[in-house]
Amino acid sequence: MRSLALTGALLLALASLSSAQTATPPARFEGQIIYQVMPDRFFDGNPNNNQGVNRADLRAWHGGDLPGLTQKLPYIQQLGATAVWLTPVYQQQTTNSFGTAAYHGYWPADFRNVDPHFGTLADFSTFVKAAQGAGMRVVLDQVINHYGYEAAAVRARPGWFNGEAQCSATTNKDVDCPLAGLPDLRQSDPQVRELLLGNANFWREQGVQAFRYDAIKHVEGPFLRELLAADRQAGTWTLGEWFDADTGTVADWQKEGFDSLFLFSLQAAMKGSIMAGQSLDGVRSVLARQNELVRPGEVALFLDNHDVPRFAQGTLFEDIGQERTKYGLRALMTLRGVPVIWQGTEIAMRGAADPDNRRDMRFEDQWTPGERAVFEATRDAIAVRKASPALSAGALKLLPTPETVSGDLLLFTRELNGQTVLAAWHNGKARKTYSLKLSTLGVAWAGRPAASSLFAGQNARVSVSGGYLHLSLPPQDAAAFRVE
Repeated sequence: MRSLALTGALLLALASLSSAQTATPPARFEGQIIYQVMPDRFFDGNPNNNQGVNRADLRAWHGGDLPGLTQKLPYIQQLGATAVWLTPVYQQQTTNSFGTAAYHGYWPADFRNVDPHFGTLADFSTFVKAAQGAGMRVVLDQVINHYGYEAAAVRARPGWFNGEAQCSATTNKDVDCPLAGLPDLRQSDPQVRELLLGNANFWREQGVQAFRYDAIKHVEGPFLRELLAADRQAGTWTLGEWFDADTGTVADWQKEGFDSLFLFSLQAAMKGSIMAGQSLDGVRSVLARQNELVRPGEVALFLDNHDVPRFAQGTLFEDIGQERTKYGLRALMTLRGVPVIWQGTEIAMRGAADPDNRRDMRFEDQWTPGERAVFEATRDAIAVRKASPALSAGALKLLPTPETVSGDLLLFTRELNGQTVLAAWHNGKARKTYSLKLSTLGVAWAGRPAASSLFAGQNARVSVSGGYLHLSLPPQDAAAFRVE
């Protein structure tokens, strides 16, 4: 077996060398807007597959499926998203664990089939064709760390998994011990390796253009690098989830082959400053490290997702949560990277920790006036970003602000091909006017009359005169101005 493995490895290496000149160009997602969907909690398009559905129980199946997602693609398109990320649609374990059904998709039993609750492979194909026909890319969640607790493979293939002996003996507990008790795959096992590499190929054949890889902190590094090399060869964009990753972690894994990781440190800083009213210095500190990143324009930016409490949950009051979510989404659209919007954030849905953050999606006929206003602000902010080459893909440059105002005022430019957009985040609790010397900001802009923010319905103004930048900003909001 060892000699066969070595021979296979040699052949794989030779094949990689011979095909290097014909490799598919790597995918790029800079300029894209990703909309994240958990199919079970999105929309029910086929009531005939609603076995075991109980919408009164947040830990049960709720009936959302692939036909429903396909039916609601016009909604996602109307919002302005250009890509759809689905949490896993694999066939799941059929029994509950810890009183919870596998509605979320992270307890797989068969990696190459669609769970009957979501539909069929044919339904998946219909969705992919519809999404791509609408000009949207498809990002599929890939589980590579584990099987579901009750999956048949756990009993049939015990050698595939790290057990108590491996966990006790290792110094790398994150990789060689179970995550939340889930049966932990040993990716160095040749059969496991071939299974997981084959899974990626299988879903590529179904039309998937990008993968979001779950829990990469808990996966063997050598296997991850091999998987990423195969993805790069195929032109598949890769997004990794390393929970709580900071800039250094994102940079390290971009160097190893990931196109993108979620920048959790920026999400935490934005939640603290925008939702909790803390200083903007935390956000500034994260942005100051952007030069460490290999591909800063590819980094995934988000306010919340299915694993953390809802952004709007950061305040007791629904109206304040809605206003600050507008602020957060506008701010997100001024940053360099790939914005990711979790279903419902565009209407400031509330929800505490899992599973409360996974409430059923609500659509236009169910919205309150406040929710509709958040949606309109989100749609406008996305449209502004897409219409501006500088906001979509320009370099980000932080501008220095006086210490006396730095906690409440964050300024940076986005520049591309001669176009410059100034982003101004204002954390002050009242409207305020700032006059700042251009020389202290490190810019030499020509004088210009007062102009409004690029975001609709926002009373924010900028002008340049007498060597000063003048800003008139509403409280707790982010604005964007064309300055060159």
